[in-house]
Amino acid sequence: MRRLAYLFERFPSFGQTFCYREVAELERQIGPVSLFSIRTPVDEPLQNWDSDIVRRVDYLPAEGPLVKEIDRAARAGELPGEAVRTLKEWGRQPDFLRLYQATYVGLRLRKQGVERLHAHFAGMAARTAYWISKFFGIPFSFTAHANDIFAPRDFAVSLPKLLEEAVAIVSVSDFAVEHLGKRFPHARPKLHRVYNGIDLAAFRPSDFAAPVPLIVSIGRLIEKKGFADLISACRIVKAKGRDLRCEIIGEGPLERTLAAQIVEAGLQQGVQLVGPKTQVAIAERLATANLFVLACTTEAEGGMDNLPTVIMEAMAAGLPVISTSLAGVPEMVEPGVTGNLVPPGDSAALAEAIDALLSDPAAARALGAKGRDLAATRFSAEANVRALVAILSMR
Repeated sequence: MRRLAYLFERFPSFGQTFCYREVAELERQIGPVSLFSIRTPVDEPLQNWDSDIVRRVDYLPAEGPLVKEIDRAARAGELPGEAVRTLKEWGRQPDFLRLYQATYVGLRLRKQGVERLHAHFAGMAARTAYWISKFFGIPFSFTAHANDIFAPRDFAVSLPKLLEEAVAIVSVSDFAVEHLGKRFPHARPKLHRVYNGIDLAAFRPSDFAAPVPLIVSIGRLIEKKGFADLISACRIVKAKGRDLRCEIIGEGPLERTLAAQIVEAGLQQGVQLVGPKTQVAIAERLATANLFVLACTTEAEGGMDNLPTVIMEAMAAGLPVISTSLAGVPEMVEPGVTGNLVPPGDSAALAEAIDALLSDPAAARALGAKGRDLAATRFSAEANVRALVAILSMR
């Protein structure tokens, strides 16, 4: 395979463990790749990262030192002519730093003999990869995920331009591939679906032994995760006289709002916001739960989840999953097979689905067992990264 480099906006990121898993499995299969991160993670909760991978990440300088370095390289005649001309013409237009970052990374890729660049998210990293391709002729591809395609921000290097210039575009669900193919028919031949992968061995099946049934939900405390609907559903189920506990794992801007909702509903003893947890701690918590719920919804500006990796992780732990019929979620949660789906924003339907599974532990176990089987096949990190390697090897 040609020499490969990966470019991230931030790596490793606590909330993007799927990116780290992809890199780790990719290096297991093909050996070390060059790793670049535009931003340095700051004040993020610690994960169980492999120190060798993190040590090899090349973090880009901040704006001041970066501009100074590239200006020096331009004066010394070290930059491609296209880069010099574009930097001069672009000036300080919005997103100008992408050009400087592209030049910084491109010089190093050229020195390392990198022949293919892959970026994650159709955002800052992909826009930087676009300019690297323009300046240094290194083909780029990228993986698109969720808000970056469902509610993209407007930049001079737009989503359509990224799709036009990339040699391959990966997304993580059939839904997303179809979504992009309909909006941008010219890009359809370059679109590929590769699921985020998980390592089944990292998740112990739940023992379903909690004396009070435990519901777990995981994600950033933001609107599209639907935690407000989950809290409302717990209130409805509790009002029916069913005892339960619910732990919401994560942090985010809605923490105070959700905490106030829990108090207003009188659920302080049953529903808890437990903050962020490491992957090891999450796996341990899933192994003690009875049910996983993620009430995905659509934000006002169109943002929504695509294929939430936490659902795969819950399936790997042998838990039945209740979620909503949005985006790629039905590619994981098959009603009556691995869990159940309800309409987004319908807390009453969510409560009914929760109550049904809590009242039938045998059915819950059976759904969870089938979910673990599906996680082992459809969402295996080894198999999905092998498919990705084939795409990244295309000329």
